[in-house]
Amino acid sequence: MLQTLRPGIRSMLARSVQRKTYATAGGDALGEAFVKEREAIKSHAASSSELWRKITYYVAFPSIVLALVNAYNLAKEHEHHLEHIKEENGGELPERIHYDYLNIRNKSFPWGNYIVLFRSTSSIPLISSFNSNKFLFKVR
Repeated sequence: MLQTLRPGIRSMLARSVQRKTYATAGGDALGEAFVKEREAIKSHAASSSELWRKITYYVAFPSIVLALVNAYNLAKEHEHHLEHIKEENGGELPERIHYDYLNIRNKSFPWGNYIVLFRSTSSIPLISSFNSNKFLFKVR
């Protein structure tokens, strides 16, 4: 078949078959280096993931538990303090002084005026006065 091709094409095909590319020259040495590098990366990744797993289990989770215990204790202390204030004032929280500069609203709330989304009537003494006409928010 090569005799029927033109001489230029025949010589070009012969040269391309004889030529060695960089990928094939010294393939064993390059392949071993590549495999060693991949194994080093794999062992480093394994040790790093083990380190972060230990940090998560032995540092992060106990820190979260301690933060939860601290928040619970602070909430209990705050509740006890509010009960103490109620006992001093005949079973009710004292009425708070409302200052105009604390209630400035430039526009109404999208869900309606004088209504807050997250409210707890037992822990916020200001809530009882939200619905009264006595203390209205000023909308400028």
